[in-house]
Amino acid sequence: MESRIAESVKLKYAPVAIVLTDTKPEGAKQFKEGKWGCVMFLLAAAARKQTAVLDRKTFGCQGGGTGMGFGNQYVNFAGGQECFCYFLSVGNEAWEQGRQVAEKVKPFLRGEAFDNFVHGERYVKSPELVESFIRCLPITEIPYEYVVLKPLEAVSPEAEKPEVVVFLGDMDQISALTILANYAREGNENVIFPYAAGCQSIGIYPFREARSDKPRAVLGLNDISARLALKQLLKDDLMSFAVPLSLFQEMEANIPGSFLERPTWEHLLRLKAER
Repeated sequence: MESRIAESVKLKYAPVAIVLTDTKPEGAKQFKEGKWGCVMFLLAAAARKQTAVLDRKTFGCQGGGTGMGFGNQYVNFAGGQECFCYFLSVGNEAWEQGRQVAEKVKPFLRGEAFDNFVHGERYVKSPELVESFIRCLPITEIPYEYVVLKPLEAVSPEAEKPEVVVFLGDMDQISALTILANYAREGNENVIFPYAAGCQSIGIYPFREARSDKPRAVLGLNDISARLALKQLLKDDLMSFAVPLSLFQEMEANIPGSFLERPTWEHLLRLKAER
């Protein structure tokens, strides 16, 4: 499956198709069962034209399992969801049960991971607000065994149907994608930018939009932990732009006659090339 958008916007990295399936692709990159990993590692691999896969035993971390559609995995966080709420906010040193769990996990966590468990990532002000954050997530239990991330060009339209297409771009490219997503639609809010983990912005949020009568694109990577992981791998300042398949097809069809063929965009591309 090809993308005229990728060529028109001059993307550096391949668009990534997210395919929900019961068939595991041969030779795909995958985390080992029970081992920690960040879904951004798999996204980066797919953007570099490799295939990656995850399932209910190899999603890397509880956030990744939740974000990619394997239900609420925060309940399986060390010490349960309540410890996760302290982990994302003020830290588990702030309550007795959390301190007890910290002593139990200390032999298994190193450096920054243990420091974050004890002192908190501080991404949300309080554990109560983290509970609210979780309640607001479009948590999904996909009826498939596997989530596959692969370069869009490797998708055979006759054999498989992506749920979502993810673009990785700089702010000029993200601006163009935003305009294109709104180009042929009424209203001004056809792209959403929820506060979410990086995996949730390419997973459960666009999965939810895919089930809508008027699916919107999901801008992502306002998660600085995900940004750090992706930047260490790809070395670029990128945002994600996740598009349900029907919107992707709509955007592809709207390129002819659009701003992507006009002087302002072409001038911007020339300035980028001159850097």
